[in-house]
Amino acid sequence: MSADPTPPADQSDQAAVRFAKLQQIEALGVDPWGQRFDGHTPVAAVRELPCETFDSGTTGPTVRIAGRVVGKRDKGKIFFLDVWDQTGKIQVMLGAKQIGDLGWKLLNLTDLGDLIGIEGEFGKTKLGEPTVRAATFTYLTKSLEPHPTNYYGLADEETRLRKRYLDLIYTSDTLRRAHQRVKILRTIRNHLDSQGFLEVETPVLQAVASGAAARPFDTHHNALDIPLVLRIALELPLKRLLVGGIEKVYEIGRVFRNEGISHKHNPEFTMLELYSAYGDLFSIMDLTENLLVACVDAIGPSSFVERTEKYKNDKGEEQERTIRTPSFEVLGPRTIPWGDKQVNFTPPFQRAKYGDLFCQHVGCDMQDRAAVKAKASEFKVPDKLHDEKTKTSVEKEHDVLVNDLFSEVVEPHLVGPVFVYDYPAAICPLTKRKPSEPHIAERFELYVHGMELANAYTELNDPITQEATFRKQLAGQSEEDSMAKLDDDFIRALRHGMPPAGGLGIGIDRLVMLLTNTPTIRDVILFPLLRPEGK
Repeated sequence: MSADPTPPADQSDQAAVRFAKLQQIEALGVDPWGQRFDGHTPVAAVRELPCETFDSGTTGPTVRIAGRVVGKRDKGKIFFLDVWDQTGKIQVMLGAKQIGDLGWKLLNLTDLGDLIGIEGEFGKTKLGEPTVRAATFTYLTKSLEPHPTNYYGLADEETRLRKRYLDLIYTSDTLRRAHQRVKILRTIRNHLDSQGFLEVETPVLQAVASGAAARPFDTHHNALDIPLVLRIALELPLKRLLVGGIEKVYEIGRVFRNEGISHKHNPEFTMLELYSAYGDLFSIMDLTENLLVACVDAIGPSSFVERTEKYKNDKGEEQERTIRTPSFEVLGPRTIPWGDKQVNFTPPFQRAKYGDLFCQHVGCDMQDRAAVKAKASEFKVPDKLHDEKTKTSVEKEHDVLVNDLFSEVVEPHLVGPVFVYDYPAAICPLTKRKPSEPHIAERFELYVHGMELANAYTELNDPITQEATFRKQLAGQSEEDSMAKLDDDFIRALRHGMPPAGGLGIGIDRLVMLLTNTPTIRDVILFPLLRPEGK
């Protein structure tokens, strides 16, 4: 029963009415917070059962369902409720004679959002609507806050993001994406496990932020009185495990970067990183291709193509409705929609060299310093770095300028899926160089419609070169920057001998965005970071 009989002072009028109903339910001797309700069947499974219309003379199967009331229609001596669980929605018909005096009183105290249990006969109405004709009505939970009256979705994006618990109930695509994300992650794990990879967990709290060029979140451990950071990458601990003899290793985990927020960036996000001893970027390229194809096959026709058609309702009025068709039926095998575009994941994926793409779209050789600088001016890509503290500017390194041009000019043309490989070595501090071309790193990135989806290397396992590369990267950085400390223990691990290896990183959130046709990262993360309310 309710512990405090006094409603909160700031309740809205609707909430106050609901609180009064809560007290009436208690006065009937019923627990408004419910008890165990065994033996209920998911709504989707009930809807699959064979049944006839209620007036056919055939008795339908007896079913038990539990769910949330998302629709309520009063027809005098009969109520119709729409009851929702995570598998779908079904109509329930309740009559005063069938559910008894107590049940009828409880029904009249029921609001949208309340949780109930129903047992009754499953059949169809005269109009053919699958319906449970209730014989018993069990109260399971009172909702004290008003719920949306529009079952078909929450219109306000701010409400959707801040109240994800409501968004999951009233926006079907949000729940669909949550299930698809789980299916994608399960597919990744099953695929890698079948290839002999071992899943591990590495520390989230680290003494040194390493493995990427990003600003970390700082914290402090009181007992040891030491500064710590939240990890910005999974890479270096996993490579230590390669040294330790775990030849195929991966982790799917949260990483944290104290940087901006956009439709493709959240400060807290999920990464897959894996390392395979005795491989290189091309063996990892093959693995990546097979992994993505497995994910596409796993979600299958859960991806949809939408179209709008006009129809006339029972009154002869012309209206519009959205028709969702499984994408594979429309676009073909392994082809999914991405906005108004589409992506065909049928292997083999396109493979192209970084330098060739640069020459094709920028219009010069990436090694031609004068031409690169001229092209930067032409495409309005800054060739200097400005320091706000000192109010000074310095020239960008050549390869940094090349990569900025690539991001600005080339990436929008990468429809893909396309593996871009052979990157400028200066921007790849953890990557092995090509023996015949030391200015080129054995690295690839996978792009789809201009979005980077995967990043992979032939891993640098030479401790001498690695230390020199780290020190060069750290030179001139302020203490606030993420790589302002050298990870001495990682260098020491390399000195004990890390096997030649290929490594891969995939942003899980971006992968889910792509495979579920979702334009913003906030809609594939159940709880994205938001500014506090009122600020």
